[in-house]
Amino acid sequence: MTTPESVIEIGSTGIRLLIAEFSQDKKLNILDRSEMPIALGRDVFTNNEITQETQNQCIQILRRYVEQLAGWGIKPENTTVFATSAFRDAKNSDPVMDRILVQTGFRVKIIDGIEENRLMYLAINECFKDVNINYKNDSAILVVGGSTSEMMILAKGKMASVHSIKLGTVRIEEQMRSVINTYDDIHRFIQESVNTRKGSLESEFDLKKLKQFIAVGQPITLAAILIGQPISTFLWSIETEKFDKFVTEIQNYSIDECVARFKISYNDAENMQVSLLIYNMFIHLTNVKTILVPETNIRNGVILSKISTENEELQKEFNSQIVASARNLLRKYHGDEKHAECVKMISLKFYEVLKNELGLNDHARTLLETAAILHDIGVFINYENHNTHGYYIIRNSEIFGLSKIDRTIISTIAKYHRGKAMPQDEEGFLLLPRQDRMTIIKLTAILRIADALDRGHIQKFSDFSIKLQQNHLLIQTKNIKNTVLEKVALSEKAEMFEGVFGYKVLLD
Repeated sequence: MTTPESVIEIGSTGIRLLIAEFSQDKKLNILDRSEMPIALGRDVFTNNEITQETQNQCIQILRRYVEQLAGWGIKPENTTVFATSAFRDAKNSDPVMDRILVQTGFRVKIIDGIEENRLMYLAINECFKDVNINYKNDSAILVVGGSTSEMMILAKGKMASVHSIKLGTVRIEEQMRSVINTYDDIHRFIQESVNTRKGSLESEFDLKKLKQFIAVGQPITLAAILIGQPISTFLWSIETEKFDKFVTEIQNYSIDECVARFKISYNDAENMQVSLLIYNMFIHLTNVKTILVPETNIRNGVILSKISTENEELQKEFNSQIVASARNLLRKYHGDEKHAECVKMISLKFYEVLKNELGLNDHARTLLETAAILHDIGVFINYENHNTHGYYIIRNSEIFGLSKIDRTIISTIAKYHRGKAMPQDEEGFLLLPRQDRMTIIKLTAILRIADALDRGHIQKFSDFSIKLQQNHLLIQTKNIKNTVLEKVALSEKAEMFEGVFGYKVLLD
């Protein structure tokens, strides 16, 4: 018998435990779960740090979970513990995480909004797996939390954009605390907040053309159970007109009435009205007639992510969504897509030839593919120093499936894909972990060669082979007569590659 998987989420409004196992056919079976309310978000949004009282409460809850996990034979060091937006924004998150580790044995990892999107995508994918609905076809996915709302938009099955929006139930409550907290006040505040993001969202996809709207979270799951129609065990649909009426109706209820009517905790009731208002505002940006509501959460995604790397088909599909998100970012900045695709093709060809010598994990290939697509994105600002402009665009953009460190790696590769400067010349580079530094150096060396082979942006090198002969790397072209420009470019860019891999690059 295998040990069950366990995960703890430290969120803005509560600390939640999930224990599950995978069946032989890789389906997720929930064995145990717990949830305890905590005011982390309120602390951080009010004081910019987690108070002593909340720290003590957090540790008390986690100690209870230690005992609960022990009943399943699970130790704290074998449990995945992650924190979201409240910890991200807290000034004292490091000492609090250290205190948690010392007193409970749990090692907390802070994840960013894009990582939340990745994990939620996995969880949602599981809910739709056995249902005859193509949920990826021109769809929006929205998850409303205590601090942020996470949105993904898929166009024709591919990731068009991802957004981590600073609009959540606790954040709104704290921002509205100083004014008269009436329904009209909150409604107007949310309406204006949503409208400010409308332009950014529609610059990447016309929301009126969305065919499906997928909403995830406890409050909207409750609404689906009350007024929706079941599609499967963990999936409901709600008519938008019916949802609109329900949201308007519950705004007249007090928190105590919500607790009594819906048989929910006081903590859930506090967030329900504002949460559903946020969903409703975003839904009104579209023309969808039905909302799809999967009953899932980010904790399911964490556990599912543990088998995604073992599932070749799922990993391949996931990587394709990362690349699709990068392409849409390049399109947003009017990049040269043909050149980007050519450089990507050449880069990956080099990667495969050198695979046994690279010593990198499988994720590095996706990082190279993404860097190749985005390496010239800074041209949108100015061709001169476009590598530096690209560095800032990539580092500060939201790319589905890529963590903050992933974006750091890709942006640094883009920054040094041209010129004589080396990543090692940058002080910040030396502060990165050794593995990340080597990934940047090796992939930058490959990208420089690939970019040189499409120096004229005319995709001349569509058919060529690469051979390793002793200390030489021979590029053999087919039916290409004039390669003078490319040879000049290689003479300028091959030095780093030759220093990293020890091969003299020759173009036949």
